[in-house]
Amino acid sequence: MQAVKIREGIYWVGVKDWELREFHGYTTDKGSTYNAYLIMDEKITLIDGVKAPFRDIFLARIASVVDPAKIDVVICNHVEMDHSGTLPDIMGIAKNATMYCPAAGERGLKAHYDTAGWNIKTVKTGDSLSIGKHTLSFVLMPMVHWPDSMLTYMADEKILFPNDAFGQHYATDTLTDSEDLDIIIDQAKKYYGNIVLPYGAQVQKVLEAAAGLPIDMICPSHGVCWVKHIPEIVAKYKKWSAYETDADKAVIIFDSMWGSTEKMANEIADAWTAKGLRVTLCCLKTTNISDAVNAMVEAKYVGFGSPVLNNGIMPPMGAFMTYIKGLAPKNKTAFVFGSYGWKKDALGQIEDTVKALNWEMPEPTFMINWRPTAESLAALRESAQKVMTISRD
Repeated sequence: MQAVKIREGIYWVGVKDWELREFHGYTTDKGSTYNAYLIMDEKITLIDGVKAPFRDIFLARIASVVDPAKIDVVICNHVEMDHSGTLPDIMGIAKNATMYCPAAGERGLKAHYDTAGWNIKTVKTGDSLSIGKHTLSFVLMPMVHWPDSMLTYMADEKILFPNDAFGQHYATDTLTDSEDLDIIIDQAKKYYGNIVLPYGAQVQKVLEAAAGLPIDMICPSHGVCWVKHIPEIVAKYKKWSAYETDADKAVIIFDSMWGSTEKMANEIADAWTAKGLRVTLCCLKTTNISDAVNAMVEAKYVGFGSPVLNNGIMPPMGAFMTYIKGLAPKNKTAFVFGSYGWKKDALGQIEDTVKALNWEMPEPTFMINWRPTAESLAALRESAQKVMTISRD
């Protein structure tokens, strides 16, 4: 369990969680990492911790460089337990260490752990800390994505330690973005869409604060470090935080009972594809809601389809509506459709969510009784294409 040198005197001492497959209901098919960083200077400094079950690996990595008891400074950029879970171990071993975090971080640490005896000093945006030849400065970024979130910047090395920002749930054998850029960007989009999406305004403030900082390396707390493709990921964060969408992208998210709503979804997909849209279909029987959100982040057009079950919509669709209501994506155009037997007003539950999100919905919900016919599918096709035409006009 060796530390990995990323610069002279600066080491990655994190953990790769290859087997992780779920995080807050979000599928992590490529695992994740919990990144922490050790700086050897006059004051030996640790930036962030890892998830508690990986305590022994974490301490062994630190010990491959220095006795953990010699750590002088601990930076807590974020209190969430996948980053702070081992900080009680560190503070128990490094008896003379001082922890630096925002005031909200101190409150969060005290709410999660027994911090009696910890030497905690709070910092705010603009504060700096000399640890010897290096100086660390701090920028608070509340609600990216917890109230206590903060980034740490090392000016002389031009390294940004932004904790969850720019991260990905992605375990790989490389530490940086040197290969597989498409996969990394997609994992970053999925991470942003499922975790950071509601906080676009706060992300933009952080991007503004960081805009004047020369950055040669971004070291997040999940996934790979950004070295070769910093402009690309910063551009993506600007796009996602502004809720910009691609006018040629659409996603259709649906569930089906006996195949009627599925036929409708496929007809809509064909209609939109014929008009030049790039369409992704997500059936919630086989697609996790977090993957559906990933497909939706950059899409301008979103179709929602469900049959009526009893007096409601299908449970996976109901769960998805609840989920995206919390994520609050913006600037999209919706098309709602579904099938019913003897009760059709249940599809209004989807409409209510669309209205709550303040999306465009230029066409009323399209409903088919029982089984689709050639005539009803032709009418559906016309309505779906009309949504696209109206929105684009």
